[in-house]
Amino acid sequence: MSRIGGKILEFIHIKKAFGATKIVNDFSYIFKKGEKIGVIGKNGVGKSTVLNMIMGMEKPDAGTIQAGETIVFGYYSQEGLKLNEDKRVIEVVKDIAEFIPLADGSKLSASGLLTKFLFPPDVQYSMVSKLSGGERRRLYLMTILIKNPNFLILDEPTNDLDIVTLSVLEDFLTAFQGCVLIVTHDRYFMDKMVDHLFVFEGEGVVRDFPGNYTEYRDKKDLEDKNGSTIPVPTPIKAIEEVKASTNTNSDKRKASFKKKIRILSN
Repeated sequence: MSRIGGKILEFIHIKKAFGATKIVNDFSYIFKKGEKIGVIGKNGVGKSTVLNMIMGMEKPDAGTIQAGETIVFGYYSQEGLKLNEDKRVIEVVKDIAEFIPLADGSKLSASGLLTKFLFPPDVQYSMVSKLSGGERRRLYLMTILIKNPNFLILDEPTNDLDIVTLSVLEDFLTAFQGCVLIVTHDRYFMDKMVDHLFVFEGEGVVRDFPGNYTEYRDKKDLEDKNGSTIPVPTPIKAIEEVKASTNTNSDKRKASFKKKIRILSN
C-alpha cells in the first residue's frame, strides 16, 4: 500500500439529514493506523451516505471531514464500475497501472494481481463481455487495488463474490496494514475482518463500539434483557470484573463447604 502518514481521517462534529430523516447528528472520530472498522445498521439509515461523504460525493450539512495528505482511498461501492465490454480483462487493469510497489521494494504486476485474485492467464486475455457477474465484481475490485490505496472503503464487498474469492479477499485484508471501513450483512466476514464498529441506530445516532459484530450482538441482547445500556468495560476493567466474580464464587463455595462440615459435626 502507499505510505500512510500521521494524520489519517477525522470526522469533526458532522451532521447530515435528508429532510426530517437524520443520518448523522454531531458525530466525531479520529481514525488510527491499521484500524479495521465495520459499519452496521438497518437498511436506509445512511451507512452508504457516510461513505459517500468521505469520498466527497456527498457533503455534510455541518462539521467537516478531513483526510491526511498521504491518504489514498480505494472505494468499492455497491453500484460498481461500468466496464468497457470491448476491452480485455488485463487491459482494464493496465489502463490504471502496470505495477503495484510492494513493501519489500519489489513490484507486483497487473497480471500477478489478477492471478492472485483467481484470474488465470487465459481469462486475463478474455473480453470483458464474456465475464460472469461475479467475475465482473472481482475485476472491479482489481481496478481499486491496482491504485495501491492505504485506506479501503468496502460497501457490501461480499455480494456476488464466490467463497474462494472471499477467502482470497480475507487473506488480503488480514495482511493489509492500512485502514479499512466495511459495510456488509455477512456476519461471518464482519467478525473475521473488524475489531471495531460504527453502529447506526437511527435518528442520527452513531454508536462507537470497540468490538466485533458477535460481541456487539451479545452486549445488545443483554441490554435488551435488562432494559438499559451497559457500559463497555475496558480490557483491564473486564479482567478485574472476571477476577472479582471468580473470587466471589470461590468464597461462596468455601462458605458452603464450611457450613456442610458444621452440619455434619452436629
